[in-house]
Amino acid sequence: MTLLLIPLLLTLGQDHSALGAKAIEDQKFEEAIGHFQKAVAADASDYYSWFHLGLANSAIHKDAEAIDSYRKTLALKPNLYQAELNLGIILVENRKTKDAIPLLADAVQQKPNEFRPVYYLAEAYLNENQFAEAEARYRTALGIDAKSAVAQYGLARSLMKQGKLAESQPEFLKAGELDPGQYGDAVLELAAVYEEKKQVDAAMDLYRKFPQVAAGQERLGALLLDQGKFAEAVGPLEIAVAKSPTAGNSYALAKAYLQSGKPDKALVLIDRTIAAEPKEPELYMIRGRILRDQKRFQEAANTFFAAAKLKPTNVEAWTEMAGMLVMAEDYATALAALDKVKQLNAETAGHFFLRAIVLDKNKQQKPALEAYQKFLASSSGKHPDQEFQARQRVKILEKELSRK
Repeated sequence: MTLLLIPLLLTLGQDHSALGAKAIEDQKFEEAIGHFQKAVAADASDYYSWFHLGLANSAIHKDAEAIDSYRKTLALKPNLYQAELNLGIILVENRKTKDAIPLLADAVQQKPNEFRPVYYLAEAYLNENQFAEAEARYRTALGIDAKSAVAQYGLARSLMKQGKLAESQPEFLKAGELDPGQYGDAVLELAAVYEEKKQVDAAMDLYRKFPQVAAGQERLGALLLDQGKFAEAVGPLEIAVAKSPTAGNSYALAKAYLQSGKPDKALVLIDRTIAAEPKEPELYMIRGRILRDQKRFQEAANTFFAAAKLKPTNVEAWTEMAGMLVMAEDYATALAALDKVKQLNAETAGHFFLRAIVLDKNKQQKPALEAYQKFLASSSGKHPDQEFQARQRVKILEKELSRK
């Protein structure tokens, strides 16, 4: 932020003002503040000292004090261009843009060919959601300085905020050309808006233009996953994970691998991610599902148990664990997992069926019969194969119990 000074004129007789001005020149801002405070204490009508007190405070980011000093300056010297501009800039940077607009508008009227008042007025209008006004001022600012990347970026955003998406795209790209370091990928802001507007193809086209941006490639991969294009999603997600690995993009890449027939790659990736983020339960869940699909039941059960330990209210983890333990014929531990689901008041027909199987395998006929009956009462035709099995077991168990 560059602020304007008022030239020091005939101040040698005003000791503190002169000393304060010298301190500002030497960038000794705390010292300058002390001198100008003494100057305004001696003469509260000294607008010169009030102005430079604001300048010294703003130089060390004491914005509240600077704002107060500039307001006192303008009360004493209305329409002072330097004070209006400096105060307007600080107000914009502190998101007090409603108060900044009249000050900057007057500064623009006084010096319409100066870039900074026009630019900051545009910023104020943008922050106040007056996007058409902002657009007009950004265009004026670019007329003064066509190579201003920051004004070019502001113009692009003002167009985007008005819903002029196609019109804003070349303006974003031009901002990137003017300052690649700052705005090289700024157009990806527009891609996010395309997504919000359900213009997914337009968003994906933009993401594809920036393969070096991990976040953009992650979004591209996610959109391709949503469209069921799993093999296509692998490439951008691999880029995202290579550049900036997170639990989220690793999970997405693992899903892409799984759905495109590469479970071994998915498992390697998930294991590496778990090593980096061992307290993320969802990573254990996807690992467990991979092992489940590979029929590695005991390993899958252990992995689902790890997820459940991290999040004891995770009904899905306890359920999957119970199912895997049944497949591994570890019925006692499976029953303990089902008891956890019961404690969470989350039992469904499927849980009753699993409990019935476990009890049945353990020769606990009466509780098994009750569990089968609960399953049949709650299933209501939703699981026809299991219902058929349950009815057959109910008949057998009733006969066996009747003999006792």
